Amino acid sequence: MTTRPVHGRRFAVGGLVTVLDLGKPGHVRIPYYVRGATGEVVQYCGTYLNPEDLAIGHTSGPAIDLYRVAFDQRALWPDESHPPRDRLIIEIYDHWLAPAAPQPAEPKTESPA
Repeated sequence: MTTRPVHGRRFAVGGLVTVLDLGKPGHVRIPYYVRGATGEVVQYCGTYLNPEDLAIGHTSGPAIDLYRVAFDQRALWPDESHPPRDRLIIEIYDHWLAPAAPQPAEPKTESPA
């Protein structure tokens, strides 16, 4: 089941997203093995200050949407054996994501985190 994004959010539950490789140095919370991978948004978590800025002492700034995104483990690690339904779910901030396909248009009730 899919939905269109709630007003102000770029992604909806059920939407496909691709993780960007922003080339940021340091600890940025986005593992290399998901960069460039496509996954499905499974939950909207809310908005938070950017942890990349907080880590270097910038304690103000806009809040950023955070999503839980699921990836097929067989796609992430094709040389390993994984059951077909096993997924990796990680939290990713909005600025690391790009739409992978047109976002679905059917309305659906989405609960906040």
